Amino acid sequence: QVQLVESGGGLVQVGDSLRLSCAASGHTFSAYAMGWFRQAPGKEREFVAGINWSGELTYYADHVKGRFTISRDNAKNTVYLQMNTLKPEDTAVYYCAASVLRGGSYVSTEYDYWGQGTQVTVSS
Repeated sequence: QVQLVESGGGLVQVGDSLRLSCAASGHTFSAYAMGWFRQAPGKEREFVAGINWSGELTYYADHVKGRFTISRDNAKNTVYLQMNTLKPEDTAVYYCAASVLRGGSYVSTEYDYWGQGTQVTVSS
């Protein structure tokens, strides 16, 4: 079992930056690939960014590429999502997730553990 706790969400203005953190506990963090997903009101959960177990491989959804950066610190059991140049359409609840597929995935059903989410609101 892996427990995931997100933090760092909040209310920001268009163009601002935020860094989300996701702290993991309960199992060897480096055994898992990690991903960030988000869900806006009335919409399905969507992939945002992923990182493999070692941190050497990262991948992004097209709508955040160039603005968001995912990283991880295996010594701190934490994955991060640096979000720059935020837009109103980035408003959502952001979830981190862990996958036993060490390369990770774009697909939510291939993630085994989920955090409770953190709200990000971008105001214009």
